[in-house]
Amino acid sequence: MKNPLRHRWRRWVNRRIPRSDHQVLGQRNVFILPTGAGVVFGLLLVIMLITGINYQNSLIYLLVFMLGALFVAAMHQTHRNLAGTEITLVEAGEGFPGQELGFVFHLGRAGGDAIQLMLMTEDGTERSVSVTHEEVISVRLPIRGTRRGPVRVSRIRIETRFPFGLLRAWSWIRPASEGLCYPAPLRPAPESGADHLGDSGDQRRKDAMEHVDIRPWRQGDLSQRVQWKRYARTGELVIADWEGDASDPVWLDFEAWPGADRELRLSYLAWLLEDRERAGQPWGLRLPGFERGPDNGAEHRREGLRALGRFGLEAHSASTTNASHRTSREAA
Repeated sequence: MKNPLRHRWRRWVNRRIPRSDHQVLGQRNVFILPTGAGVVFGLLLVIMLITGINYQNSLIYLLVFMLGALFVAAMHQTHRNLAGTEITLVEAGEGFPGQELGFVFHLGRAGGDAIQLMLMTEDGTERSVSVTHEEVISVRLPIRGTRRGPVRVSRIRIETRFPFGLLRAWSWIRPASEGLCYPAPLRPAPESGADHLGDSGDQRRKDAMEHVDIRPWRQGDLSQRVQWKRYARTGELVIADWEGDASDPVWLDFEAWPGADRELRLSYLAWLLEDRERAGQPWGLRLPGFERGPDNGAEHRREGLRALGRFGLEAHSASTTNASHRTSREAA
């Protein structure tokens, strides 16, 4: 059962700190309370004040008022340290289930002295950083991916106890951008129906490789077929064209396993994609409503894995976003 007070507190905080990849901390969104040491410090001041009143001791009065003024000054300084800090999400992490997805934040200050900040995720991961005047630093927070699909960070806590540790000033950033968890790669079984993805055509390709044709390069040709050594010697950009190249692109097709469920097919495709990339061979990807032409390389791999990670979840993500917007408007 949800705690109603906790729920109301979170709704109030969410109204004051809307989702955004950029947050400037100020009077409206910085909170401050005494730490455990600050509470003990305040109790000691009260005990000392009662003692001074009981014994009518002026020196005790002086000490209490001096320490009380120090506590008030520390409260203003701790709050001012955090106010004016800017934090921006510059990269949302991507990876496979079980991996740590790196969310990269930039922190900066418009003015003031160097301060010590602590960034914390809701699962307890902490990063301690020092931020100086007009310096922008980069902080990477690992968020563990658990299953395929978008990975949304609920809240990142920014905290400081500088300078004396008697008070804690904190705020949050609620990133709008989402990370992405790819499907877990799973090698398809030999009898799973993936023969036409590249295994059964080896002999045909070997036979056809004997008939090689050299032709000029044309727009759209794969860079792997360019004869770079000949280009270096003669400056002529030509293509080795044959029908059964061992590097011919293989189409990774969602429909190759008609009896498997969606998540299993995506895991098969993720394994085949990674296998082709490790071999340096071109591949294309076909999904219902999505097609990516044959190629290879880091960017091509990333686009393919993103398509697999988001496949079938776009409508759900949009409906979830609309529902959260409606909830925010109703709460306001």
